[in-house]
Amino acid sequence: MNTIIRVVLVLAATAMPYFHVQAEPVVRHVPVRELPVPDTVSPEMQALISAPLPPLWNFHPKSTAEWKAFAAQSAAPQIAQATTLLAKLKVKRVQSEIAGIRVYIMTPETVPPENRDRLLVHLHGGGYVAFPGEAGNVEAILMAGYGRMRVVSIDYRMPPDFPYPAALDDAMAVWHALVKTNDPKKMAIFGTSTGGGMTLAMVLRAKAEKAPLPGAIAPGTPWSDMTKTGDSYFANEAVDNVLVSHDGWLGDAAKLYANGHDLKDPLLSPIYGDFHGFPPTVLTTGTRDLFLSNTVRVHRKLREADVEAMLNVFEAQSHAQYLFNPYAPETKEAFREITKFFDTHLAK
Repeated sequence: MNTIIRVVLVLAATAMPYFHVQAEPVVRHVPVRELPVPDTVSPEMQALISAPLPPLWNFHPKSTAEWKAFAAQSAAPQIAQATTLLAKLKVKRVQSEIAGIRVYIMTPETVPPENRDRLLVHLHGGGYVAFPGEAGNVEAILMAGYGRMRVVSIDYRMPPDFPYPAALDDAMAVWHALVKTNDPKKMAIFGTSTGGGMTLAMVLRAKAEKAPLPGAIAPGTPWSDMTKTGDSYFANEAVDNVLVSHDGWLGDAAKLYANGHDLKDPLLSPIYGDFHGFPPTVLTTGTRDLFLSNTVRVHRKLREADVEAMLNVFEAQSHAQYLFNPYAPETKEAFREITKFFDTHLAK
C-alpha cells in the first residue's frame, strides 16, 4: 500500500472517535478546577468577578413571611443605590400611576431633541419576588442617565401575594395606556433578568392581543426558560457568583410565581413562543452568566424568525453584572450599545 495512503488511513481511524455519534447522550464529568479572575476586564469588573457567592443563594423560603423578609433584605441596598444614582446621573424621579399601576418616571436633566418624543418602558428584575418599589429603579435610572431618554419603570405586583399572571397583567395595562398617547414606534421595552423575560412575554402577549408593538426591545440576560433547560444552567453552575444555581431560591421563585401553571407556557418561559414579527432586539449577557444559554437561545430563535437581533456577551461577567457597578467601563459600554440600538430603530 502506498505510504501516503496508509498514513491517511491511520489518521482517519485515529480521528473516528471524535466524530462518532453516541447512541445515548453521555454526561461529561468536569474535573475540579480554579477559575482565575481575568485581566481582560476593568479593575471595577475584576472586583465583582472575584466576589464570593452570595450567602442567601441557597435559601429556600418556606412561608409568605420568609419570602417577604427575603425581598426586604435585598431591597435596602438597591434603594440606597438608586437615590445616589439620581444625583450622580442628574435624573429626576417622579412616582405616579398609570392604569392604576404604580410607576416611576425617570427624566434626565438634558434630553436631546431626537429623544424628546421617545419613551422607554422598564421592567425590573428580581426573580418575580424581589426589588419592589424604589428598589427596582436602578436600571431605569442608568438607562435614563446614560441613554438620555425618559423611562417609565413599572412597579408590577409580585408573589407571594400576587402570582402569575399579575405581573404581566400590570405591565400590559401600562403598555395599553401608554400607546394611547405615545407613538409605539418611538417606544421601547427593556429590562434585565426577570425584566428581560417579561419584555419578551409582553411582546408575545401584545401580538396575541393585536396591540401595537414597540419599535425595539432590549431583554438583558432574560429569564426566558424557567425549566432549567439549557447548557449554561449546568456549565455555569457555581461559576456564576450572582444566581449560582437554579436549585437555590431561583427555582423556588419560578414555582412560586407560576402558581401551578406549566413552566413551559410561553408567557412564563418565552423561549417556547413564536418570535415571528418581533421588533429589533438587543440582548446582553456574560460568559459566566447562569442565563447565558437563555440569552443565546433567544438570539438564535429570533434570527431563525428573521428578526434583527444583536447579542452582546461580556467577558467573565456573571448574571447581570453590567448593572452592579454603575461607573464601570463595561456598564457604560452596555448602556452605550443599547442606546445606539434604540437610536437606530426608534422613530424620531
